[in-house]
Amino acid sequence: MDADVVVIGGGFAGLSAASLLVERGSRVLVLEARPTLGGRATAFTDPATGERVDNGQHVLIGCYDETFRFLRRIGAEQYVDLQRNLSVDFIDRGGRASRLSCPSLPAPWHLLAGVMKWTALTWTDRLAIVRVGAALTRQPAGPAQGGHPERPRRVRLHPDRQTVRDWLIAHGQTPRLIEFLWEPLAVAALNQSIDVAAADSFLVVLRRMFNGTPRAAAIALPRKPLDEMYAIPAKRFIARYGGEVRESAPAHVVFRGTPRVEVRGQVVSAAAIVCAAPWYAFGDIFLDPPAPLQCIVNNARATGAAPIVTVNLWFDRVVTTPIFVGLPGRTMQWVFDKRLLFGEQTSHLSLVSSGAEHIVERSNQELVDLAVAEVTAALPSARAATLRRAVVVREKRATFSVAPGQPPRPSTETAVPGLFLAGDWIDTGLPATIESAVVSGHRAAEAALAFIRE
Repeated sequence: MDADVVVIGGGFAGLSAASLLVERGSRVLVLEARPTLGGRATAFTDPATGERVDNGQHVLIGCYDETFRFLRRIGAEQYVDLQRNLSVDFIDRGGRASRLSCPSLPAPWHLLAGVMKWTALTWTDRLAIVRVGAALTRQPAGPAQGGHPERPRRVRLHPDRQTVRDWLIAHGQTPRLIEFLWEPLAVAALNQSIDVAAADSFLVVLRRMFNGTPRAAAIALPRKPLDEMYAIPAKRFIARYGGEVRESAPAHVVFRGTPRVEVRGQVVSAAAIVCAAPWYAFGDIFLDPPAPLQCIVNNARATGAAPIVTVNLWFDRVVTTPIFVGLPGRTMQWVFDKRLLFGEQTSHLSLVSSGAEHIVERSNQELVDLAVAEVTAALPSARAATLRRAVVVREKRATFSVAPGQPPRPSTETAVPGLFLAGDWIDTGLPATIESAVVSGHRAAEAALAFIRE
């Protein structure tokens, strides 16, 4: 098949790019090397239960504007359940339950008001958040204008060289507020320990969540397995507009004058190429790349990775009421009840450990034992339940590292005419999130459209 644009990669980045391209009238061919679409956000069938299991629990946030634009385009927005305002249940290490519930106030006052009513915190903890609120309303870069001459050291900090914990301590956040609010939020958003992740990546997330409308901080959860939530609807949308999506189609880009795509020895003619492969697979796609592209390949290979471990537990009865619960201070930071999300009859819990370098090499049984111990300590009703099934999912390269000192991320446009890049690791200004992937996909599509219409 000849195409106007070939898109390499069938995850969020590639499918968002391809759907926008076909909507604008381009002939598009999507090539995915794996047998199924979705990349690092997909699902598989558990052979014992027959249920679809995500390869990790993925969460959207109300401020993911481009992601919701993509879902609306392909007719899949109804497969996501978005809160009206941020509301999260927590169970601390002592078994005490509490809820952070933010009212419908202008940002960031909704967060401040929610924290002031949060019973898990002392008044010292609650008042400390005012300092972060002030920091979020300042300009992202450079020294603060006016303000606090008695704290000059704090306004001259460089978040690109600080860890998240350094930044939080410098802004007067208490240990309990860090453990209950900032650490769960940062680890979930950045997939790295707050002692490793760079503060500037976290500030991007905070400003998007808490400088907009109250909806911007609300949490959205998929109501279907991930491939059914977006990948399959996207494939149908692309086909409806005359495009084609091929799975099990590993592609290579060769350079003989102009770049061209080869799939199993066959050449596909296209005016433009969008490469939406993850950073760790990027170098394997290009055969004998020119020098400007080789620099991107080298940087991609030098970029670190961060893992996520998800333990799925099936119990013989309902063990929790909330759809998801934060477990501050534990190895498994969040527990999600798929029964409430997917309408299952008994509790299928997904326990997630982000930034899981310290446990990713443990055996399946060790991880199951850890998850059961933590969930039964947090949820009394789970202690009398019988565990029927357990499945461990490891994504060792779930996200790229956002630690200080990582190689620079590439731009959408390259020095090779007609070659454009997409993926969460492209320089979108965002950390490794679904939103970054979709932003990059839309940017690459716009750039490809401009190129082929010149």
